Amino acid sequence: MNKPVFKIAQITTVCISAIFAAACQTTAPTLGQKDPEKAVQVRTQLAAEYLKNGDLDSAKRALDQALESDSRDSTANMMMGVLLQQEGSKLNLEKADAYFKRAIAADPKNAQARNNYGTYLYQVERYNDAIEQLSIAGATLGYDQRFRALENVGRIYLKLGDIENAEKSFKQALQANRDSYVSMLELSEILYLRQQFAPARQLYEQFVRAVGQKNQGARALWIGIRLARANGDQLGTQVLVNQLRALFPNSQEYQRYLQLQYSTEAVWK
Repeated sequence: MNKPVFKIAQITTVCISAIFAAACQTTAPTLGQKDPEKAVQVRTQLAAEYLKNGDLDSAKRALDQALESDSRDSTANMMMGVLLQQEGSKLNLEKADAYFKRAIAADPKNAQARNNYGTYLYQVERYNDAIEQLSIAGATLGYDQRFRALENVGRIYLKLGDIENAEKSFKQALQANRDSYVSMLELSEILYLRQQFAPARQLYEQFVRAVGQKNQGARALWIGIRLARANGDQLGTQVLVNQLRALFPNSQEYQRYLQLQYSTEAVWK
């Protein structure tokens, strides 16, 4: 199974246009003297916009200013952790941990901070710690990204070989958001490997309707191929094989198909 890839949840920003960003930048020093709390908020939002555009140096300067005004601000500390994680060097990855911890210590109910800390912990292969943080985020009712936290919990359990808890997490993600495409696909493969072909195919078809037939990645196509074959759908199998070969000829999935194409095993893994 491919190593799961986590995406850091996008931080909502206020300074979304270049003009507004410039206005925020020029008024922030004066604002900091009159209203430090507002200044921290504006600078943190500005940093989020810089991060979104890949300008890490400007984001760092804005966050330094925010933390000078309030070193305990949860969102500013979380954003600094995200920034250092995104830069990715060993030194900055090590520094990021402390900022995430400060963010959570300042506001234990900050589900976004816990979600982002969980993605960081996965990246540095602290899997059990990642599960703990992501599970808290996933249990925070009202947090609009909690289904993604639960998806990532499921992916980590898969990484650890704990299929039962992975299945539970993906089902919880679907309960939180019925459009959890990741959960549809992962549950489809879990059921396929148990030879529960009918419900597995139902979930896979639900996934395809949601993302579009032409928008499937190599792994989704490989799951579809195996399900079509298991259900005796020769035409459907060939259509998906052709699509996999045309779009991802060098993928691990297509190479696996070539290895198994004449195999008579009931379940292709």
